[in-house]
Parts: sequence; C-alpha cells; structure tokens
Amino acid sequence: MAEIIRSIRGMNDLLPEVTPYWQAVESTMKTVLSGYGYQEIRFPIVEKTELFKRSIGEVTDIVEKEMYTFDDRNGDSLTLRPEGTAGCVRAAMQNGMLNQTQRLWYMGPMFRHERPQKGRYRQFHQLGVEAYGFSGPDIDAEMIMMTARLWKALGLTGISLQINSLGSTEARLAYREELIQYFEAHQEQLDEDSQRRLHSNPLRILDSKNPEMQALNEAAPKLIDHLDAESKADFEQLCHTLDKVGIRYEINPRLVRGLDYYSKTVFEWVTDQLGSQGTVCAGGRYDGLVAQLGGKDATAIGFAIGLERLIALLEATDALPEIPQTDAYLVAVGDAAAIQAPLLAEALRDQLPALKLITHCGGGSFKSQFKRADRSGARWTLILGEEEVNNESIGVKTMATGEQETISWYDLAAYLSQ
Repeated sequence: MAEIIRSIRGMNDLLPEVTPYWQAVESTMKTVLSGYGYQEIRFPIVEKTELFKRSIGEVTDIVEKEMYTFDDRNGDSLTLRPEGTAGCVRAAMQNGMLNQTQRLWYMGPMFRHERPQKGRYRQFHQLGVEAYGFSGPDIDAEMIMMTARLWKALGLTGISLQINSLGSTEARLAYREELIQYFEAHQEQLDEDSQRRLHSNPLRILDSKNPEMQALNEAAPKLIDHLDAESKADFEQLCHTLDKVGIRYEINPRLVRGLDYYSKTVFEWVTDQLGSQGTVCAGGRYDGLVAQLGGKDATAIGFAIGLERLIALLEATDALPEIPQTDAYLVAVGDAAAIQAPLLAEALRDQLPALKLITHCGGGSFKSQFKRADRSGARWTLILGEEEVNNESIGVKTMATGEQETISWYDLAAYLSQ
C-alpha cells in the first residue's frame, strides 16, 4: 500500500468545522472596509524575487532566511509572496492607478520559511489594506480608527495599540549614524545578527527579539527624539485625533517594524493572550516605496492583519462569531419520495434563497437518515414518504422540542420562513 502523502510542515488544512468562523470574520472585515470606501484588489501569489529584495530590504530576516524562492524554467528568479504590500504597489503602478487616490484591500495566503509554531506558519493568511495618494496624518488616523471599529464589530477585547514615528528619510539617516555610534560603543554585547546588521541596517537591531539584547536596546537613543519638524507635527496631530475619538494608545519608541520601507507613522495592535506571537495587526506609512520600485514619488500607508492569530485571539477570548445553523434536513423514504425530494427542495430554494437546506443523498433506512438529520444540527427535519407524496404533504419535526406536524407542500415555504 502506497504511503499517504501529507501536507508540508507549517502549511495547514482549514477543515469544515473551522471555515465557517473564517468566513464570518472575513465577511465582517469586508463590511467594515467597504463602509470606509475601500475596494478589493487581487494580484498574483508569485512575483519576481527582485520586487521583494528592493522593497523589503536585502538585509532582513525575510529576504535572507524566509522567502520561498526558485528559478523558473526561463531562468527568472521567482518568489512566493512573503507579504502583500510590495505586490499591491507593483499592481497599482503597472495598471496606472497611482495618478489618483486609492483605498484598497486584499486577502489571501502569504509564505515564509520559518520554524512553525502556534501563530506563526509557513503558509499564513493576511488581510492587507493600502491607501495611496494621501499626504496628511488624517489617513493615518483613519487606518487606526478603522481597525478599532473592526475589533468592535468582532467583539474583540484585550487588544492594545502601540504607535511611533520613524520620521523622514533624512531624519532617519541622521539617527542611523547616532545609533551606529551607540552600538559600536557596546559591540561586545551585540549578538550575531546584530553584529551583522550594525552597519547595513542598525534600526533592525532595535527590533531584536533576543532577551539578552533588551536592556541594551532600551538604553539606545530614541528615534522619536530626532524627528524632523514635519514628522513631529504629523505625529502630534495623529495623537490629537486619537485622543479626541477616545482611542487609547501607547507611544512605543522601540517600534520600528520589520520591513525597510516604512517611514513616519508606524503602529501595531498587540495582545498578551497569544504568548510570544502577540502582534495581531501592524502597519504604517511607506511614502518612499513607490519611488524605490521605479515609480514617481507617491504617499502611501497600509496595514496587515494575520488571520490565524486573529481567529486564535477570538477563540482565546470567547469571541468567536456565532455560526448560522442548518435550517432543515430533508429525509426521503421510498422510491417515489426519493424522486420527489430534490424537486421539492429546489422549489423551496427558489422561494427562500437564504434557506440552509440539506437534502439527504445516498439512500438508507429512515433510521439512518434521521441520525444524519440529527447530526446536522438542523432546526427542522422534513420527512417525505410514500404517503406524503400521494397527499402532496410533508412531515415537519422541530428538533429542539420533538413536536411534529404535517404540512401541505404549498404552505411549507411560509412555515419555514417564520
């Protein structure tokens, strides 16, 4: 007997008992986003490797260690997308969308070759939201207010907001030199990754998850103390707006984000309910990315939500959405009933498009069919036998009470719509 082929480690199946929760969460997200005027965009899972090297930065864990990269048959280096922002910008540039403002969202799988653990998988799913062509901090505030409204719509608690500003490119370059001097003075305390990044990308050192680096990073110069005048004014306006609408936040000077293309506002929504994988939503401004990818200068901001972590958080806080139950299960016993059952079911679906109706298929005794009806969780079991066919009627059993009555076919839709 051939060995069973199993899924790749860290790439998981989503089974029918959990996909209804995903669908409900995704539906809520789409409703909130459309309420702010955001439109869906879809772009490929595979892109040219150069897109991610130029956008994310070559001296990052994602590019150096985590990307799924392969050579195509024609010799091109291709990569499964590790995140969505670069692909979204590429699609907007290629299709001439950046000559006007855009509010966009996308949803789908991303791929990173990491050590699989709870909340961190090699294939994971994200909701991404991007806005192009908005220069002021009002769009920054809108992004944060929109995520706050999403948590409210999902009934989610136990999640807090952290914000920071990375300033302009010029301010960050000046800060970068001061940071290098600081870390060079403490070079013996740097771990291997930090030693490697000291001159190529010192801000990434602040993002280190190594506990032995935390004290050193806490004492490092703070970027927020080196902001240019425009970035400082924008950040103050953002804080003022959040204060006015009642969104609580913490200014975290160590929040630098893991990708090179961010500037000015960055933010994360975090929780302590998921252990070390506590970031549920993260984003910020990336005004320089379009030019970095060969386009004209364009302002941009976005965020991403990890759906696996969001579902896990909803489960941990008992906030999983209620899943609509099956309305009815149609049992048919006898040849005449088996012929009539699908006709009756289709007529019901025509009259009641929202009706969740399962028609029994595959034959079997009345007892075995009724067991399946019970397992389906249906509110009603509809019973069709030879006698009911002859009388153009059907038995309706309310499963919660056990009460049963006989109803004409022609009155059934009205009965089930109560």
